[in-house]
Amino acid sequence: MSKSQRPPLDVLVVGAGVVGAACAYYAARAGLAVAVVDRGPVAGGTTGAGEGNLLVSDKEPGPELDLALFSAGLWQELVPVLGPAVEYEPKGGLVVAATPARQDALRAFAQKQATAGVTAEEIPGERLRELEPHLAPGLAGGFLYPQDAQVQPALAAAHLLRVARRDGALLYTGETVRAVRTGTDGAVLGVETDRRRLDAPAVVNAAGTWGGELAALAGVHLPVLPRRGFVLVTEPLPRIVRRKVYAADYVADVASGSAALQISAVVEGTPGGPVLIGASRERVGFDRTLSVEVLHRLAAQAAALFPVLADVSVLRAYRGFRPYLPDHLPAIGADPRVPGLYHACGHEGAGIGLAPATGLLISRQLTGERPGLDLEPFRADRFPAGS
Repeated sequence: MSKSQRPPLDVLVVGAGVVGAACAYYAARAGLAVAVVDRGPVAGGTTGAGEGNLLVSDKEPGPELDLALFSAGLWQELVPVLGPAVEYEPKGGLVVAATPARQDALRAFAQKQATAGVTAEEIPGERLRELEPHLAPGLAGGFLYPQDAQVQPALAAAHLLRVARRDGALLYTGETVRAVRTGTDGAVLGVETDRRRLDAPAVVNAAGTWGGELAALAGVHLPVLPRRGFVLVTEPLPRIVRRKVYAADYVADVASGSAALQISAVVEGTPGGPVLIGASRERVGFDRTLSVEVLHRLAAQAAALFPVLADVSVLRAYRGFRPYLPDHLPAIGADPRVPGLYHACGHEGAGIGLAPATGLLISRQLTGERPGLDLEPFRADRFPAGS
């Protein structure tokens, strides 16, 4: 097997999850010679353990919401290209409140979001079951977010890479990057894996929860941490849950920096029939131990929202690790500390939704175009060493 590849590459993307796949897709579409390398299979990390959320409903006004709205439009453009296999569903999200006080908080949150371009409709408690007939009675109300959508994340990554490869991209799976090579001037020259040398003047760090390790190979600090989460998958059912439905507490859990266990019910149906039930968050390193407590609490909260689920069988549970950065914003764009190093990681649980915008912004930087979105809040050097 050759130690280097021909023809020469313009960019090497480390990570074959949905973010890396989007980076490869947009770079190849821009005419760049691209290769993608991953330590495992396509979508073998966070992407394969995700629910496929494309959400604006859980984000307050600011850089991440701007990125999510940009990305929502790009997903709509991608659907005709990728095809129906990615199971894109613009089904909307419904956030529900158990008490009038929670409803007041949701209303204030939605009013702030409206200034940033988010559409939300207040739903009084007596109308909730018009939208979701199987919801529990007695809820105070909720807000309907028509811009929320859903994809099957592993299939989305696979089909982004399929199109990128059609445009000439190379794919190397099952290869771990052992070194990021730099020249005497400190600029990137490429990487070495445990199987080959890959030469490229640009390396994109889309390594997800391993993004901090890859950054360290390039000699820079990026404090990416794994945040574990579980998802339950029920037996196939008729479409008893029409939208993505979650309790108001989920918004606070997403924004929290706590390392402790947090659980807030997120329930949604799928085209194949199973209902997906999340979401939990806790920082326990890469501990993959199955937590029966978490599974029980997820099931109980889902049944409280949808009593019809109380007698439904759970076929399986899966878990994964969200790539977490301390300020809840991803690292996107060129690293000023190492010429030729770009970051596209740290999206936590929003990576599926934010992938197209991230990939397009990286591609524009690589080709010298104006990004079209302020990347200053996403700079990788915003964290002091040792943080």
